[in-house]
Amino acid sequence: MNETKLETTQVATFAAGCFWGVEAAFRQLPGVLDVISGYEGGHTTNPSYRDVCSDRTGHAEVVQVTFDPARIGYDRLLEEFWTLHDPTTANRQGPDVGSQYRSAIFYHSEAQRAQAEASKVREDSSGRHRRPIVTEIVPAQPFYPAEDYHQRYFEKNGIACHR
Repeated sequence: MNETKLETTQVATFAAGCFWGVEAAFRQLPGVLDVISGYEGGHTTNPSYRDVCSDRTGHAEVVQVTFDPARIGYDRLLEEFWTLHDPTTANRQGPDVGSQYRSAIFYHSEAQRAQAEASKVREDSSGRHRRPIVTEIVPAQPFYPAEDYHQRYFEKNGIACHR
């Protein structure tokens, strides 16, 4: 009898400013199988980068992380998320300004929602931030992959991601 073991994967989606560095950082974590830069959380179907940059689509720049929960837990992904950006600034990360750069966790299950909420409370009370965390925790919505030139941007352009 020839049995095939099916790999069980899960998906997590995070908005933490410009997706290039966020994508590169998540790719380095053992147990992360794939990361796709894209757009989520808006009202425009199949938006382009130009559309999203207009700040009129409601979408955020996000990364969709496919991971093996037997090798890396959702809680570990949340820990990484908090380190990759300033979750206390609304609609801004560094020089990037607009709602497309907001901090958000798009949950794919009630278990993810509960873990995200608990993680936010822990992070907010950790003493690492001088201001309250403004990260949105909202249900996953349609995800639209960004254009090819945004995928693996750091890798394609010889930019090192030091984590």
